[in-house]
Amino acid sequence: MTVAVFMRAAGAATLALLAMSCQGPSGTASSRTYQIGYMICNSEQETLQRFKPLTAYLSKKLGVTFEMKAIDTTDFTREVDKLDFTHTNSLLYVMMHRNQGVEILAAEQAGSLGARAKGLIIALKKSGLRNVRDLKGRTMVFGPMLGPTSYMAQLDLLLKGKIDPENDLSGYAIPHGSFKHEKVIYGVLLGKYDAGAAPLLDFERMAADDRIDAEDFTVLAESEPLPYCNFGVTQKVDDALSKRFKQAVLGITKDTTIEIDGEVVKVLDRADVDGYEDIKDSDFDGIREMARRTNMPPYQRY
Repeated sequence: MTVAVFMRAAGAATLALLAMSCQGPSGTASSRTYQIGYMICNSEQETLQRFKPLTAYLSKKLGVTFEMKAIDTTDFTREVDKLDFTHTNSLLYVMMHRNQGVEILAAEQAGSLGARAKGLIIALKKSGLRNVRDLKGRTMVFGPMLGPTSYMAQLDLLLKGKIDPENDLSGYAIPHGSFKHEKVIYGVLLGKYDAGAAPLLDFERMAADDRIDAEDFTVLAESEPLPYCNFGVTQKVDDALSKRFKQAVLGITKDTTIEIDGEVVKVLDRADVDGYEDIKDSDFDGIREMARRTNMPPYQRY
C-alpha cells in the first residue's frame, strides 16, 4: 500500500468515527445535551414538577439528552440564546420570534378552549359592577405584565372601553411571588380589589376544584380567543431534530406514560394539559395586533 492510499484510508476511518461519535442512540441526533426552557407558570417548583416527566419522555423517545430549566417570564428573552427549545406563552413567543428568530412547533391544549385562551375582567356580583365603564374610579388587580391573558388582553379591553388605567382607575396592582393568577382571583373574592384580570383557564380550574364559586362573580368583559402556551425552537437546532421533536410532542396522548423516580406517570396528566396540536406563526397575528394596540413588546413605541 502506498503512503497516499494509506493516508486516504486512515482519513476515511477517522471521518467515520467522528460521524458515529456525533450521533445519539438513534443514530440521527447529536449526543450533546439540549436545553428546554420552561416559562414559570405558577412557581419554579411547580413548573419543574409538571414538566419533568414530559422532558424525560422526549429524551427517551428521541434518544437525545434534554435538560429542563424553569425561567421567569421577565428573564426569558435574556436567557433564550442559551436554549434550544422553548415553552412559553404566546406573547413571549412573538417577542422571541421577532428578536431571536424562534420558530413555532406546537400549541398546548388545556381548558374549554383547547389551544386558545381568553382574558377576563371579573368582579363580584354583589359589587354592582356590570361593564368596563363602571370601573372608572375603582381599583383593579392584574396578573404578570407579560401574560397575554392576565394583563395585555385586559388592558386592551379597558382601552376599548375608554378606561385608561393610569388616569381612570383609582389604583391598580400586580401581586408578588408565586401563583399570581390565583392571587388575582382571590384578591377580588376577598374584596381587596373591585375587579381583576384573570385568565379564563385559571378561573375554570379554580371553579372545578371548588376553590371558588363561579356564581359569585360577574364577567365584565372577555377577550377574543388567543393562542396560549406553546413549544418553540431556536435557530441553533438543526431541522431534522426540530421536526422529530415536533412529531414527538404532537404524538403524545392521554395514555402516554414514562417511568420516572420509580413511578409510572401519565405525561399529560402530570403536565396538567390535554394535548398538543399543530399551529402556524400566522395564528399569532392576533397577539401581534393586540400588542401594537396596547404598546406592548415587541412593538412598544416608548
